[in-house]
Amino acid sequence: MRKTLLLLVALIMISCGEETTPKPKAYLSLEYPELGYNRLNMDKPYRFDVAKSATIKDLPKNWLKIQYPKLKASVDITYRPIDNNLKELLVEAEKLVLEHTVKADHISWRDFSNKENKVYGKMCEIAGNAASQIQFHVTDSTKHFMKGSLFFYIKPNYDSILPAVEHIKKDMVRMMESLQWEN
Repeated sequence: MRKTLLLLVALIMISCGEETTPKPKAYLSLEYPELGYNRLNMDKPYRFDVAKSATIKDLPKNWLKIQYPKLKASVDITYRPIDNNLKELLVEAEKLVLEHTVKADHISWRDFSNKENKVYGKMCEIAGNAASQIQFHVTDSTKHFMKGSLFFYIKPNYDSILPAVEHIKKDMVRMMESLQWEN
């Protein structure tokens, strides 16, 4: 009986230490680079500022993949010329956002307008474990239509990626604000 009591006391004493739990692999350990921008220097029908910390992958059809390797994310830029199909392009862009309603906790829209550069559009923020947390579309209403979507290379866990979303959102806003169409 005495040995059992001593064993029980010893187990209690050993188990009273600080408990450690390993962090799941899906959580990101992120370092945020200082904000700084360069002008996109490619033969495209558009120009905008891109974060210095990003790398740019040129794709066919005037599309781009703006990659954030340290954040394990990218902003995918799609471009389409307008050919009497502006309404179709706008509906398609908003439909792609609404496909996230299954996983989204909340979707908010913000209108954007830069009359000087003839850039008009919307930015959408999607809260929750959706595949894309921020999307935007912009147009000059006559020739050009561009869409940008933020994606992470992991299964989305909104609470974990929220700081990275907020960081890249600043870059996406800068893209919209600095956008100029090439004629």
